[in-house]
Amino acid sequence: MELKEFGINDVVEMKKQHPCGINRWKIIRLGMDIRIKCEGCGHSVMLPRREFSRKMKKVIKKHEE
Repeated sequence: MELKEFGINDVVEMKKQHPCGINRWKIIRLGMDIRIKCEGCGHSVMLPRREFSRKMKKVIKKHEE
């Protein structure tokens, strides 16, 4: 299993798109669970870290500190 690097405020692409039609999500919380927010409609979802890593396709935009 490949290790995917992601951080808070990164924009990621998931394997499945949201029902609103957008496939871009922003990471808004990190921990054992990861909360992501849809860039289209603003809906937020909390996923366990393992499930998130499996469903994430790639990081689209890294947050610059």
